[in-house]
Amino acid sequence: MRTTTLVILATAAVTVGLAVPALATSGGAASTTVAGAPGSGQSVVDWNRELISILGTPNAQPATVHPTRGFAMLQAAEYDAVVSITKAAPPYGSAVPAPDGARPDAAADQAAHDVLVALYPGMRAGLDARLNGQLAGIPDGKPEQDGVAVGAAAARQIVALRASDGAAATAAPFTPGTAPGDYRPTPPKFAAPMYTGWGSVTPFLLTSPQQFQPAAPPPVSSREYATALAEVRDLGRDTSMSRTPDQTVAGKFWSASPIWNTWNQITQQLVTDRHADLAQATAVFSALDLSLADTTIGLYDAKYTDHVWRPVTAVQQGATAGNPGITGDPTWNPLTPTATDPSYPGAHSALSEAAATVLTAFYGPRQAVTVTSAADPGVRRRFANLADAAQEAGLSRIWSGQHTRIDHEAGQQLGHQVAEVALSALQVHLVDAG
Repeated sequence: MRTTTLVILATAAVTVGLAVPALATSGGAASTTVAGAPGSGQSVVDWNRELISILGTPNAQPATVHPTRGFAMLQAAEYDAVVSITKAAPPYGSAVPAPDGARPDAAADQAAHDVLVALYPGMRAGLDARLNGQLAGIPDGKPEQDGVAVGAAAARQIVALRASDGAAATAAPFTPGTAPGDYRPTPPKFAAPMYTGWGSVTPFLLTSPQQFQPAAPPPVSSREYATALAEVRDLGRDTSMSRTPDQTVAGKFWSASPIWNTWNQITQQLVTDRHADLAQATAVFSALDLSLADTTIGLYDAKYTDHVWRPVTAVQQGATAGNPGITGDPTWNPLTPTATDPSYPGAHSALSEAAATVLTAFYGPRQAVTVTSAADPGVRRRFANLADAAQEAGLSRIWSGQHTRIDHEAGQQLGHQVAEVALSALQVHLVDAG
């Protein structure tokens, strides 16, 4: 089912400067470029939305390839196409030759189109139509043609760079453990685990998938684990009387759409609300999606290193844990269906912390947001800042019975560390916190 998340920015948000020094406007003020005008970042938003639409199409995305890879490739290609022409910032990969006067907007559009065609060849007709529509707004002539050539070269470079990254490798069959604490498929479907080999994919920016591997979690026999499990047992049960009504709403809300889609849609609205120009839009999206992609690789490396069982297994089989602090309950079920991968670290916590760290660097610590989702109509989640949104996204997985606080905190640490690498690599820093 296709889902759409809309983020409405609070009008009282503090204005901050763009977080890329070479691209920041004078005085640290946010860009006021009119969306749709030459040099507008709206086309970047449109291509990002196009990818989300593709991902919502049944069977369009290979089941073994994580969607964050496609986002990162799309945004890196657009970014490299633009900075190859403007020379305003270092590229992600390497600059491609760009004649003087080449149109960066034509380059960004062509780069986006070519990466998505390479990833989703069955979607070519729709992608061709979108490209033709974007280029129709650019005057014909040599500047447009040169921009198109730059964009095509940038896309080829990114596609070639990722051609042997291990994403297409067949993962070894996963054998569930039988010892207390070992992950095994979860009820009610007991489906095979997902992305078992994703921790072996070459990162986009990290030196290795293990660069920020979390420390091993406390054993299930420990008091710390028993305490963490007791929290999710009480708050995350489908019939919990301890969870507040608002926690119930949040637990369902953040489970409704893929978390990487949600944070891309938050970014879409931030870019649109600020009338960001092309350089600014490509910078923020590339920092966001490179962070999300590498966080995903890192968290799957950790998940299948420690292969910790999910709370539903831990509670239902608590009598086997060898921990006097854990009371088993075979009738226990979580508020929302359990994801098909090991528990530690938490993906929502890791990806949300990475996204919020990046976006706060661009928009400051007082950027208020209201998040809604078509997958959970009628619900509006309001936050004073991006960090609060990320914190609730992570905690919601305790309230929905998916993760322990141990998973949550390890995920937050991983996501923050990866985001800092991305911000440093792209030379991003906060210009003005208001």
